[in-house]
Formats: sequence, structure tokens, C-alpha cells
Amino acid sequence: MATYLITGASRGIGLELTKQLLELPTSEVSKVFAVARNAETDAIKQLSQKYPDRLYPVSASVDNTASVQHAVEAVRAKLNGQSLDVLVNNAGISGETKGLIKDMELDQLTQILDVNVVGVQRVTAAFFPLLEQGTQKKIINVSSGLGSFAYAPHVVSMPSDAYNISKTALNMLTVRWAHQYAEAGFTIVSISPGWIKTDMGTAHADLSIEQGVAAVKKLILETGKEQNGKFLNIKVPKTDEMMFDYDGKEIPW
Repeated sequence: MATYLITGASRGIGLELTKQLLELPTSEVSKVFAVARNAETDAIKQLSQKYPDRLYPVSASVDNTASVQHAVEAVRAKLNGQSLDVLVNNAGISGETKGLIKDMELDQLTQILDVNVVGVQRVTAAFFPLLEQGTQKKIINVSSGLGSFAYAPHVVSMPSDAYNISKTALNMLTVRWAHQYAEAGFTIVSISPGWIKTDMGTAHADLSIEQGVAAVKKLILETGKEQNGKFLNIKVPKTDEMMFDYDGKEIPW
């Protein structure tokens, strides 16, 4: 009966993950806290009506400390003495870098780092006391293969410099947390969800939202302490139409 908290839960991967987790029996997933800048969207309202005793929408912005602290208090109240077992840091933004990296706008880099890296630190630190009381003690940071140094030569032409840099920084943040809290029983990993057909991923992506998130969910459920501090890929059978491989193995840093 694990309790989950998912950021960026109003759309895309976060919304679909919330939906798929709630489809599991209560014996596996008892509560899901859907955190989003706007947690009152029609999609979340529909899920709330379907799962009124298991889904708890929470409005918060990961780039705002006061907002996150208010979210902690709201979640603590709804837990009513229960612990928080799994945190999925999914909220993130992208952005096209115009021209070469010398032309990258500093405001864009600052904004993306604030959401994709500082936001994860802000959320993780704020909810950590609740996670310490949990039985699973899992923190899942949704990264990207674009943050891999090893893959960098293969995606040099992609206009996503700021986004790539942010995901590389997120991976180091993951490793620092993982190493410092391994002895406390935590499992803290970065995962690449693959190229999924979302607003961010575009309609040209490799995987449907249902297929990609099903693989993400499976990875989250199966990840244990032996994976602590690792960068993990989802597992989806390769087809000729796919640009990338999803082999379920560790991704090189």
C-alpha cells in the first residue's frame, strides 16, 4: 500500500503515470498526490471523481519555495499519519536553443535550470522528512538520455542545449543524494522515459504516451536498492520506426 507523489501531474507523462498507478489495486498503490502548477484541470478533476479516496490534487510550483512548503503541509494533512513512500520528480520544461550554444539566451538557461534542477532539489528536500518515514524510500528523478555525456556526440545537432545541460546537472544531483542516503535505506535514481508523444516530445516521438509511461511505471515499481544511484533506461521492444533504443539497461553517464 504505497503512497506516491508526482510533480508535473497535470499533463503528459505525469498525468498518464498518475492514471496508470491508480489503475493498480489499492494493495499496491493506496494514494497518489498529483502536484501541478494548476491541479484543477479537467483531466485531474475526472480522475478525482473516479478515485475520490485515492487521488489528491495539490497545486504547487516547483520553482517557488513557499508554494512547495504549502504543498508539504497539504500532503502531510492528507496522509493523516501515513508516510510518503515514492516521490517522482517529473515536472520539467524544455525550450529550443536558437542558433549555436554561443547564442544561448542566459535567461532561458536560468529558467530551465531553476525548474529542472533547482526545482527537484527544492521538492526533494521539502518532502524528505515524509519520505524518511516511508517503507519504500524511493526518489525517481525523470531525466533524459540527452543528459548523457556518452550520447552527446550523437545529438549535437539538436537545438536543446539548455535542456541537455539541465538534465546532466539533474543526474549529478541524483547521484549526490543517492550516495549520501544509501545507508538510510533510500533508492534514488535517474530514469530516461524515452521519446514519448507528448506536447514536449511532439507527435514525431517514438512511443505513444500509454506505451512509454507503462514502461516508466514498470521501471519505478521494479527498481530497488541495487539500482540506487544509477541512470536507467526503460525497456520497450525495438521497431524499425524508433529512432532510439530502449533496452532496459543502465545509460552511460
